[in-house]
Parts: sequence; C-alpha cells; structure tokens
Amino acid sequence: MTASPVPLSDDAAAQRLSALHAECFDEAWDAPAIARLLSMPGAFAYWTAVSAETGESPDGFVLARVGGGEAEILTICVRPAARTAGLGRVLLAAAAAHAAAAGAGSLFLEVAEDNMPALRLYESFGFSLVGTRPGYYERGSSRVAARTLKLDLPRDASPVINP
Repeated sequence: MTASPVPLSDDAAAQRLSALHAECFDEAWDAPAIARLLSMPGAFAYWTAVSAETGESPDGFVLARVGGGEAEILTICVRPAARTAGLGRVLLAAAAAHAAAAGAGSLFLEVAEDNMPALRLYESFGFSLVGTRPGYYERGSSRVAARTLKLDLPRDASPVINP
C-alpha cells in the first residue's frame, strides 16, 4: 500500500475528498472548502486505497500544509470500512516525509480526546502531547477537548518514517 499525491487543482479530486470526508466526520468539509485548502501556499495532500485504483475511489486521505519550518495536518481520514488496514499509518508516513523534505522540523495535528483509535495510532507513530483545547469538538449536547500533538521530524531531505 502506498499513498499518492492528490492533484491540487482538480475539482473532481476535491469532490472525491469531500465525499470521503463526509463518511468520516459529522462536520464534513464540502468540495469548495477542500479546493480552497488545496490551493493554499504550502498545501499538500495524499490519498490511498485498499485497492490499486486510488484516485478513482480513495479510502483515505491526508491534507496538510507546510510553512515557516513547521507543518500541520489539517485533516486525515480513512473510510470506516477500510479502517484497521493500515491506511492511516501510510498517510501519516507520506505527510511526514513530504513535510520533512519541505524543510519542516515538526508536524502538528489536533485530535478529539475521545478518538482512542486515532490517539493510539498517533502515539505509536511518535507524536507527543503539546497542548489541549477544552471543549473544542461538539458531541451532541456535550463538547470534548482537542489534543494538540507534535511529531519531531528528521532534518534530512529523505526521512525514513516507519509506516
């Protein structure tokens, strides 16, 4: 399994990512929002799939940006039916490698404190807790905190990140 770069100025790609995002999140981003994010300076995205037809029907994607010596994962998601297949780890590895090659020394992301599968993945990948945003995510009538996590990236242009 590998991750492939998402075409940054492809409306059809933004539509596919939006549909996948809606499968993964209650507050999903629409295609115009994803297209705007993809067009930001420093933005990059990768997608992957369980089958070989990644671009036609991705099962997961990561959207991130790099600038000022740091990178941030804006969103990462894997289709519920494809979870536990290792796609999240493949996407993290692609984002970390891209960010390091672009000169970032660290990679940040935020995750809901009640998303235990994601927290386990990020911890096993080497992310560490650097902050908390109380009440950041809505969960029906309640709210949960976001955890801000950081991964220190290797300083060479061709990092080896364990997928």
